[in-house]
Amino acid sequence: MKEIIQNIDTQQLADAMSERYLSYAVSVIVARALPDVRDGLKPVQRRILYSMLRQRLGPNSGFRKCATVVGDVLGHYHPHGDSSVYDAMVRLAQDFSVRYPLVDGQGNFGNIDGDPQAAYRYTESKMTPAAMMIMDGLDEDSVDMMANFDGTTLEPVVMPGAFPNLLANGSMGIAVGMATNIPTHNVAEICDALALIIDRPDATTAQIMKKLTGPDFPTGGVLIDDFDTIVKNYETGKGAFRIRAKWEVEDMGKGQYQIVVTEIPYGLTKSTLVEQIATLIDAKKLPLTDDIIDESTTDVRVVITPKTRNIEPEKLMAHMFAMTALESRFNMNFNVIDSQGAPRVMKIGEVLGEFVAHQKSVLLRRTGWRLANIARRLEILGGLLIVYLNLDRVIQIIREEDDAKAALIAEFGLTEIQVEAILNTRLRSLRKLEEMEIKREDAALHKEQKELKALMASEDAQNDQLKAWFAEVKKQYAKNTPLGRRRSVWAAASTEDEIVINPDEFIEKEPLTIILSTMGWIRAAKGHLDLSVLDMKFKEGDELQFAFHAMSTDKINLFTSGGKMYTLSANALPSARGFGESVRMLADIGAEEAIIRAFVLNPAGKYLLVGHRGNGFIVAGENCLAQTKNGRQVMNVDGKVSAVLCVEVGVQQSEISNDLYCAIIGSNDKLLIFPASEIPEMARGKGVILQKYNAERTYVLDVMFFTKGEGFGWTTGRGTTKLDDWSPWLGHRASQGQTVPVGFPRNGKFGK
Repeated sequence: MKEIIQNIDTQQLADAMSERYLSYAVSVIVARALPDVRDGLKPVQRRILYSMLRQRLGPNSGFRKCATVVGDVLGHYHPHGDSSVYDAMVRLAQDFSVRYPLVDGQGNFGNIDGDPQAAYRYTESKMTPAAMMIMDGLDEDSVDMMANFDGTTLEPVVMPGAFPNLLANGSMGIAVGMATNIPTHNVAEICDALALIIDRPDATTAQIMKKLTGPDFPTGGVLIDDFDTIVKNYETGKGAFRIRAKWEVEDMGKGQYQIVVTEIPYGLTKSTLVEQIATLIDAKKLPLTDDIIDESTTDVRVVITPKTRNIEPEKLMAHMFAMTALESRFNMNFNVIDSQGAPRVMKIGEVLGEFVAHQKSVLLRRTGWRLANIARRLEILGGLLIVYLNLDRVIQIIREEDDAKAALIAEFGLTEIQVEAILNTRLRSLRKLEEMEIKREDAALHKEQKELKALMASEDAQNDQLKAWFAEVKKQYAKNTPLGRRRSVWAAASTEDEIVINPDEFIEKEPLTIILSTMGWIRAAKGHLDLSVLDMKFKEGDELQFAFHAMSTDKINLFTSGGKMYTLSANALPSARGFGESVRMLADIGAEEAIIRAFVLNPAGKYLLVGHRGNGFIVAGENCLAQTKNGRQVMNVDGKVSAVLCVEVGVQQSEISNDLYCAIIGSNDKLLIFPASEIPEMARGKGVILQKYNAERTYVLDVMFFTKGEGFGWTTGRGTTKLDDWSPWLGHRASQGQTVPVGFPRNGKFGK
């Protein structure tokens, strides 16, 4: 026990945690999440392919249960759980996830609707030709091998093949503190770009992108970015691409038509996309669209029905692209493990350059391996030729000598390798030994040896060999083949982009009655109800605060005591079947803010905002529109002064005429009338003094506007009262005014 206690190491918890977390982070980054730039594979993918190669599951072999492959990978290479292995294997087989599948699956491997794959005991698999190309030359000492997790066998550090898998099939993964998201590309275009890099290692990104024209997604779609955007994205290794669904118009006769979507953006689940669009149609947020139906079989076919045949298809789809995931963004991030084992974001030139350098290393190692084999074979052929010329003597030595090996070496000057080959030759093979055949093979090997040595010595010859490899890959996946044809097309000058979309014009216009309670519950009843006899139920303790008419295309503004304007869309308000929703959930109105007024915003109008102490200013309607839930601060307030009134001026002219007057009354029973032109117009501020109050507890009660032609008066429940002469109260802004007229309402309100 004492010995155990003595071996205890004291360490700070922060140091121990940081050290262990760093080890975990490095393990996730290097050994799980990020692909290698040389073969484009993550460790689990590389191990799956190597296991299938060991089991001889090539394209020409029969299918084998996926459970067999998963079990072998778990037992020999990747002890991280069967789901991680099988999920990776399934993705390699899905033609809607990878551009060139590496696993040929038989059975249910999932679909684009998001349905899951069957269990691995039901599915079967083997490799595709692309997978075999990735491992081409693996048995020729082309790459380093490393011990597996328990040291019982070896596995490749990286795959050697000339198939450019990283760019061809892309990759996605989330590591610790970093992520990768690489799009798929067309192999024929990648091979052209690789040939360019071999000839011109210093080629610019713009030159490269003329060969490699951008992503080519398995699900097709339409890419709508211009060439400059493409170059910028690939120059930095980061950026985004806009992808749209591919669609066509199907004539239904008699002027009717329907839209058929045949390709959807990469990475989307079709069933979820259709469900989301159907939800938007039900919510009346897609007023040009009547219905959406998924008629897909093996091919994508999503039918969109317009509301009427008079709607232009381009306008309908422009709105669909703006409102739904039929247009989405692919955020590219070329974060990979480089040839030195370090994670970093690479630009396209570096990615291609690293792959070419790797292939050159593979070429040199394969050539060196072949040269060693040729040298060994030439040595053996030399010994066999001696046997052929002295066959009887060789047989005699083998029969009579106790140490035939030493005797043969002594008499004919043979090497150890030659003697071993002679002694291991069966008698039946001796009849095949012919001098001409041996010399013919010897000459062919000497010729090959000379060519390979020339290849090793010449960088130009190496480059030619690499280009020949890439040309062979391009030939197998040419654009005129079913698998090699380009699927994603470019449409930088899309007609939908030229259509200016005003969201309001897509809202079905219908009359509404907006109801807001004192506790902040808002709702919209269909139709213009009679406000004088409005019969609405409220929660216990709640009652009506505001009710007014609007149209579904209107913007509803809320002005609060904090001086903020909040804007809501009338069509988005809850129906009046229930109690509605809390307006403080629809807009981020603070708990301490009181709603002063709710009204239909007139962007072309003008509004007078008034503070508690009689200060105020006029603001244009366009400056009252809030773009976010946080609202828009229009009137500056403080702890002593809060906003209390928002009154529509009632003019739409750029300037207020001299014929318009403002009447204001305070709690001191003083009325002041002055020209409205004396009130400044501001976009934001505290305002100026409208009526002067001497006492600190005096505050404004009401404000109204009128013209000379209308005359000044007030309205009560008994009717409207007009003053023939209101000149005694006429003055200038910031005056105190005179005592209110006889008969003026005691509540200090001008009425409606």
